[in-house]
Amino acid sequence: MEDLTQDEWVEQLENDGKAVILDVRTDAEVAEGIIPNAIHIDIYRGQDFVSEIEKLDKNKNYYVYCRSGNRSGQACKIMNQLGFENAYNLIGGMLQWEGDIE
Repeated sequence: MEDLTQDEWVEQLENDGKAVILDVRTDAEVAEGIIPNAIHIDIYRGQDFVSEIEKLDKNKNYYVYCRSGNRSGQACKIMNQLGFENAYNLIGGMLQWEGDIE
């Protein structure tokens, strides 16, 4: 797992042909806006979250975010334990996000 600032996250994401954006917030939070092209899997779903993560391609690079950066950090750690080598946490999450949302 690697913590990235917003600038680092965006720059690395733009140059990554194997990038997947992962939103681990709740449905209510996602309803307020989501980063374009993000996959949503709520970390609060417990074992369902783990089951959904296990279906993802371990050869991809995951750019993970939540509201503040805390849950996404936890999600990255879980992903690392499941064998994902490249999970990047967005420091500050949506609270500090200045990019596009849909």
